Amino acid sequence: MPIALALHGGAGTIRAADLTPELEAELIAGLSAALDSGLSILHAGGAALDAVQASVIALEDNPLFNAGRGAVFNDQGFIEMEAAIMDGTFRTAGSVTGVRRTRNPVQLARLVMAHTPHVTLGFEAADAFAAKMGLPQAAPEYFHTSKRWEALQSELARLRAGGSDAEVSEQVKHGTVGAVALDTAGRLAAATSTGGRTAKMAGRIGDTPVIGAGTWADDLVAVSGTGHGESFIRCCAAHEVASRVRYMGQPLGDACDEVVYGQLLELGGSGGLIAVDWEGHVALPFNCEGMYRAAVDANGERMIAIYR
Repeated sequence: MPIALALHGGAGTIRAADLTPELEAELIAGLSAALDSGLSILHAGGAALDAVQASVIALEDNPLFNAGRGAVFNDQGFIEMEAAIMDGTFRTAGSVTGVRRTRNPVQLARLVMAHTPHVTLGFEAADAFAAKMGLPQAAPEYFHTSKRWEALQSELARLRAGGSDAEVSEQVKHGTVGAVALDTAGRLAAATSTGGRTAKMAGRIGDTPVIGAGTWADDLVAVSGTGHGESFIRCCAAHEVASRVRYMGQPLGDACDEVVYGQLLELGGSGGLIAVDWEGHVALPFNCEGMYRAAVDANGERMIAIYR
């Protein structure tokens, strides 16, 4: 069986006019390192589930991306992270929301899947479970980056001045990391992690931990989304892709395009997704200015990109 791996570091990228060569190099290096983290597992015959987790951990640890250490702040000035992971073979899944102390929320989602009878665990109980299971915890200072704090102050000022939700920039709306993979045994898996949206209401739950909205994997396709979470929830974006492949027989690329350029836009939602199918085809569509992304398909073709 071929292997394939795709990942994203979020849609709603920095505008091309504002991207310095130095920052672009750092972003590309971060995407490349995350890709290699997952690929090393797949090349060794490891499981897709382990590969997507490894890639997402690499992105969570990189403060350039809105997950883990680089998570954005909510309207009360603290972080609430979310993550999900799903094994396509058995459709087992785990997700967390409202996480504030656990360094790698995707690891916590995996533990919820493997060691509880539940799919989703949230807020203080999720962090307490992580500590009980021995996952590394961190003080708020670990997650505090000046870039994210400045973004919060800018967005709060805009809102106080009467700015509307419709006028918010893509960089404020979006920010998620994720990975999807196919391993040598034909197994598919997906994982997603996010800090959410800058200045979101405290307690807001997005699409990432909602299985079928921002994260999905079965025996035919694995999907991870990034974008305006409420729109992804309203059209069950990730599951919609899988349903089009399974029930309509659509090729993966067509199914993804129908969701990203059709249903999401009809709901006023911007963003993108990454997907891989059982044959190793990869799709990475987005309907906004850019999406941090990287992939290796079944033919071994490697790509890393930010804009179109």
